[in-house]
Amino acid sequence: MAASAHVSRIRSLYKRILVLHRFLPIHLRALGDQYVKEEFRRHKSAAPEDVKSFLSEWENYKDTMQAQVVESAGRQSGGLMFGADLPEEKLSQLQDEQIGQLYELMLESTKPNKQFDLHEDSR
Repeated sequence: MAASAHVSRIRSLYKRILVLHRFLPIHLRALGDQYVKEEFRRHKSAAPEDVKSFLSEWENYKDTMQAQVVESAGRQSGGLMFGADLPEEKLSQLQDEQIGQLYELMLESTKPNKQFDLHEDSR
């Protein structure tokens, strides 16, 4: 029973993040969705101690995104603002592979010619 509750919690977190990504600009949504799917798939068979920190970080991400969506919805003017600075202490805790992933994500999200040629729905 505990295993099914754990799976349900993970699935709920995953789905909530994808729903929050709907508020991102289209190119960032596509990039974010792809990244989330790969990360959750990669951690399916992770060790229990890794899963705990994995879920904690993704819960923090979800909470940050949710707060930013609510804040953006309440703003009368200006565009959507998403993101947060990465504190030095968190950066120093990352493994080399994670730093590489973060760097690749930064490059992809800031390049002028987006990898995804998607168009916003003009409804």
